[in-house]
Amino acid sequence: MTDIIKRITFSEKDFPVKYNFDVTPDRRQTNSGKWTYYAEDVLPMWVADMDFPAPPPILDALHQAVSHGVLGYELPTEALKETVASRMEKLYGWQVDPQAVVATPGIVSGFNVAAKALCEPGEGYLIQPPVYMPFNDLQKNHGFIRQEAPLTRNAAGGRLHYQLDWDSFQAGFNSLGSRTRMFLLCNPHNPTGQIYSQDELVRMAEICLEKEVVIVSDEIHCELLLGGRQHTPLATLSSEFASRTMTLVAPSKTFNVPGLFCGFAIIPEAGLRERFVKVLEHMTLHVSSLGLIAAQTAFSGACDDWLAELRLHLTANRDFVVDYVEKNMPGLRTTVPDATYLCWFDCAALNLSDPYKFFLKHAKVALNDGIPFGTGGKGFVRFNFGTSRSLVTQGLDRMKKAIETHEPE
Repeated sequence: MTDIIKRITFSEKDFPVKYNFDVTPDRRQTNSGKWTYYAEDVLPMWVADMDFPAPPPILDALHQAVSHGVLGYELPTEALKETVASRMEKLYGWQVDPQAVVATPGIVSGFNVAAKALCEPGEGYLIQPPVYMPFNDLQKNHGFIRQEAPLTRNAAGGRLHYQLDWDSFQAGFNSLGSRTRMFLLCNPHNPTGQIYSQDELVRMAEICLEKEVVIVSDEIHCELLLGGRQHTPLATLSSEFASRTMTLVAPSKTFNVPGLFCGFAIIPEAGLRERFVKVLEHMTLHVSSLGLIAAQTAFSGACDDWLAELRLHLTANRDFVVDYVEKNMPGLRTTVPDATYLCWFDCAALNLSDPYKFFLKHAKVALNDGIPFGTGGKGFVRFNFGTSRSLVTQGLDRMKKAIETHEPE
């Protein structure tokens, strides 16, 4: 397994540089939600998609499909399931039965399906806020009880780091008078960008087994690794963990094809998989043919040189953002993400009643408001650095100027 991991840990010496991530297309002339939701004078640094074209092999495969001319119904092929399984073997030494792979229209659909397969209205699901916004919405969407084990925030100078609170984690189960049926894990975590250690994953999984709770692990950012970090899927740590885990993966974030809505649930245990598929079929959720084509190419390995260079670019952008904030915006604190292309800014020292509105009004920068991320999100904003360095710089410069020239409000 160690040799496998070494083969896919990229550095500058592994590939000649041939992709320029500092040149990005004009997206205002498209239907991009990121670039057209706000007025044209607003710089969008919010929704989690990147401004880079998808890798050439994916674009070539899509062009070929469109050139054929017939865009009919398609189903996930055995070859695609085998490709997903092979990707897990290549990245983690994880031997996945291709029959354990179930296609979904993305990760959000995946954990909504999982929740409906595992919980009845009035039963509980556990999350670790502040966390990806749709995690909080299962209560509203389905009547499940949202139980929380908030992460603990630690600060050192201008930097933030989050830790698991084990007392809080234990207390979250079966809280609010409801039986916990599902633990919804986000790893790598959004918005903090942290990757949980193997020891942390083992301890969380052991507690879940003790409580007879199924783990649904959102690992969509697992290949967007920064600074040489490595990711471990929870299900790889023991066969017992795997039998009680649904792992959600997708090419969408890594290879910047989120608009094609294709993801996968890896569910080794046949009974859990049957429950999941039953709900998926009941909700008539299908993946588009172009999404399936893109996923096949993305997970085939044909785009790994592109991914290697993307990681270097994102790591450099992350380091630039952290350095800029520490040197130029002493009122802010930021996470230093291990993965993703997202920084989480603590604005508490600025004494702003609403940081999101402040920066939108005075900096003309659109960020994600921290409040929808749930408990611990008030006073925070999320900053997307998945773009060119010039746009990252422009966004930070605008924010700095707004802080310096406008009174808190």
